[in-house]
Amino acid sequence: MVSEYPRQRTAIGTHPIYTALRNILFHLDAERSHKLGMGALSALQSVSPLLQSATRHNTVCDERLGQRILNTTFENPIGLAAGFDKNASVVRAWAALGFGFVEVGTVTPKPQPGNDRPRLFRIPEEASLQNAMGFNNDGMDALQRRLSGVSPLPFPLGVNLGKNKSTPLDEAEEDYAKLIPILQDYCNYFVINLSSPNTPGLRDLENPESIHALFRRAAGLTDKPVLLKVSPDQEPDYTVELCRTAVGAGAAGIIATNTSIDYSMTPLARDFGGLSGQIMREKSYTVFRAIAEELFGETLLISVGGIDSGAEAYRRLRAGASLVQIYTALVYHGPGLVRRMNRELLELMERDGAKSLGDIIGADLQDRGTL
Repeated sequence: MVSEYPRQRTAIGTHPIYTALRNILFHLDAERSHKLGMGALSALQSVSPLLQSATRHNTVCDERLGQRILNTTFENPIGLAAGFDKNASVVRAWAALGFGFVEVGTVTPKPQPGNDRPRLFRIPEEASLQNAMGFNNDGMDALQRRLSGVSPLPFPLGVNLGKNKSTPLDEAEEDYAKLIPILQDYCNYFVINLSSPNTPGLRDLENPESIHALFRRAAGLTDKPVLLKVSPDQEPDYTVELCRTAVGAGAAGIIATNTSIDYSMTPLARDFGGLSGQIMREKSYTVFRAIAEELFGETLLISVGGIDSGAEAYRRLRAGASLVQIYTALVYHGPGLVRRMNRELLELMERDGAKSLGDIIGADLQDRGTL
């Protein structure tokens, strides 16, 4: 079956040293490679002079990239998506890669091992991944301890929230309600995740009634911004309805999109788990654009899915995103990616005569609103 979302290749200069290292790592199981990479970041953050040197090298300091949103300052719009550092085990190291913000999790109230292995797969022909991790994490108490030991961080931090696999759907609201009070002192915003395809039944909660109840409950538990992360696999009109429901119930923003179970996008897909990376670019953009055309100016919008260059980030910003997130691109392009993306953003802004991100955010929408 041929996908209706054509893929566009983006050329970006991956450092030759990382290309050689990647070729070695790609001979290993994907999850083992991820652990090795996280081990390297752990070592980096434990040596202060190295951490500071890498941070200076990869940070692009330019006031044109900065924004004041979600009650805090973002020095640049490129963030790390949830799932890469589930347990905030290397959270200090992300500054050394130049990120403007970081989202940890998904965290659940109780620790859980996730799904059986193997559960993480590369699709190098598509510069993509497929994962069926299943919210494997150390639980909220461990995350609280870790974050309490690193606060304050030099960038805004989001925490992505999920329910335990063992929690019945009709009790899911209680899981989200447990997480917020425990973690609210250690983050700048929360994300309610109902859209992962890897916890059985979770996407059944992607309905107006559940979303309204969750966000009304969250509003009574915290004054921190709470956002909704949506699936790319619903009809766009229905996704917009869900987003309107969330905003009406108090959501501070929308993150679009999570991974996809549209296996028609590639003959290389397995029949389980969620697809991410370059293969998702047009599908994610299409869903995000539908949301932006309805809600830009009414709520904060964050775009994620197939973003691997400054040019693609620029396209999402012009489509209405205030921030973008990356995940899979970091695997394929390495630790210099964020620096390159921010520099490319500045070049494109100069080309178009933009003095700040505010000049380009939503520029492709006919009737731009203001937050």
